[in-house]
Amino acid sequence: MTSIRRLRDFVVETTRIIDRDRDEVATLADILPRLDELVAHDDWLPDEYAAPDPQFYRQYLLHADPLERLSIVSFVWGPGQKTPVHDHRVWGLVGLLRGAERSIDYRRTADGKLTADAPRLLEQGSVVAVSPRIGDIHEISNARPDGVSISIHVYGGNIGAVRRATFDPATGVEKAFVSGYSNGATPNLWDRSHELGS
Repeated sequence: MTSIRRLRDFVVETTRIIDRDRDEVATLADILPRLDELVAHDDWLPDEYAAPDPQFYRQYLLHADPLERLSIVSFVWGPGQKTPVHDHRVWGLVGLLRGAERSIDYRRTADGKLTADAPRLLEQGSVVAVSPRIGDIHEISNARPDGVSISIHVYGGNIGAVRRATFDPATGVEKAFVSGYSNGATPNLWDRSHELGS
């Protein structure tokens, strides 16, 4: 049985950090251990935000700060699914809740092309950071050939409404996109009536 309490507590804690920290380095350092704790437990994500699609990966919005300083999403990957090479344009943290992902980071060369780093395997419990400051361009794929993988992402903005880019890895040519979300409703984090005995 899932309990949304862990996600609600994470939203409250990260919002307090956003209110307090004005520096990206401090924000990432303060949120990272909290995301690490969240993805260490696989008992809180509602099933409707963990459902794969047979053709495309899913990006489910779990929470967005009303001032768009923060968004939390679940990425759900079916077998063989992957992103194009893309950027974020805001800071972010990615924590693996289930399964495993393969991440390939890219760097721009002096001539504007992209160079790929060696692939990294991110397994359940791994947490990594992205931002334009530390490295922002990558490609992610489900590392499980026969199963679903799920990662929880925390971004310093409403990631579904950020104008970003995909990249041709051979030429570095950018194509603008806005990702949006796969769901039309977010989890109800705030109905605590059953906890209070109503």
